[in-house]
Amino acid sequence: MKKIMALVLSAVMTLCLFAGCGTKTESKNFKIVTTIYPVYNWLQNITDGAENVELTLLLEDGKDIHNYQPTAEDMVKISGCNYFVYVGGESDQWVNDAADAYFKDNDGKYKVSLLDLLGDYAKGEEEVEGMQSEDDEDEGALDEHVWLSIKNAELFCRELAAGLKTANAANAPVYEKNENAYQKKLKALDEKYTSALTESDKKYDTLLFGDRFPFRYLVDDYNLKYYAAFAGCSADSEASFETIAFLANKLTELKLPAVLKIDGSDDKLAETIIDTSDDKDAQILCLNSMQAVTKEMLDSDSDYIGMMESNLDVLKTALAVEG
Repeated sequence: MKKIMALVLSAVMTLCLFAGCGTKTESKNFKIVTTIYPVYNWLQNITDGAENVELTLLLEDGKDIHNYQPTAEDMVKISGCNYFVYVGGESDQWVNDAADAYFKDNDGKYKVSLLDLLGDYAKGEEEVEGMQSEDDEDEGALDEHVWLSIKNAELFCRELAAGLKTANAANAPVYEKNENAYQKKLKALDEKYTSALTESDKKYDTLLFGDRFPFRYLVDDYNLKYYAAFAGCSADSEASFETIAFLANKLTELKLPAVLKIDGSDDKLAETIIDTSDDKDAQILCLNSMQAVTKEMLDSDSDYIGMMESNLDVLKTALAVEG
């Protein structure tokens, strides 16, 4: 990875020489760059109506945070921005080798890690009963899927708006007004989740994933249990016989109505779990992890809140929530 980043940085310097650019932004626009879609959409709401603000999403058109490697063009965008927001987990290790060079103290440029903002509330990756272990698993790794907690989203939007008010004071009133309005939407969304998942009658309190599991922050928020084939950032693609048998037995034992998967995965593992169980009528349902967002999704009317509302509908079906 370091060799790749060295080549990318060399290409960036060449591009900068030909383009006449430096690490400081020459444009009058206040440039914000972020890696993932949820942050991009939060910032769309916070910066709406702000003057001379340019917002860029790096991981678009299906790029996934777990296998993303910045191109020379991406690094030029980062080097020329004023405010850079990234997750800060294992998938963003390239930031330490590259983006740090563009953000020095007191140079009017800022980089923000979501995991740093979360601080002590960040959770480690979790291995639950029956989950397939990885031989090279880093026991100290933090779960980087922090955007899937609405409560985290509220904290992030508050901190991002505060940072933008400092970094781009000319638009501070706009950021404050927009953030207040967006917080109301996030609070209403959290209330929907709380009502459906903790206050309403539901037949089940356990989810079963025939897939990776990036939803730990979400299930912890609403006291749900889960079983899964792999951890959220697992590199494994094939489940062992033991993992399949364990999940199939749990499906039978708990009489769950569904096996879940995440966006971008096929149905093969979920189908195998169902076929191995005694419950051949279980559904296969999909939860959107927002790890990768396609151009079609960006061009549609979907947004973070809409995607999370769709996820709630899936959860209500999987848990047999009444009403």
